Amino acid sequence: MKKIVPDPPLDKTAATAHSVFGNCQAGHSALFAVCSGVAAHDALVHASLYLGCAYDTGYKAFDDIDPAHKGFLWSTLHSVEMAKGLVDALLDGIEERVGE
Repeated sequence: MKKIVPDPPLDKTAATAHSVFGNCQAGHSALFAVCSGVAAHDALVHASLYLGCAYDTGYKAFDDIDPAHKGFLWSTLHSVEMAKGLVDALLDGIEERVGE
């Protein structure tokens, strides 16, 4: 069956905007920034890697955490896992469209 409406063309120009973060409210400018012009696909790849590392680090923290706080850690790990799943699904969708 043919699609009546074709997929819109893949926007290969999607990129990051300059964005600062790490402002500790100590009277100086922010410590870190995302540079403008990074391709969206590349930024998503890095976001996925960072989320994977955050999950691994959090999971390792179970070795040393007070049992009364394990629920908070599980909540954080689930949130990180869901964010990584979303980023990975976006990457898969982009890569499928590029392969068409």
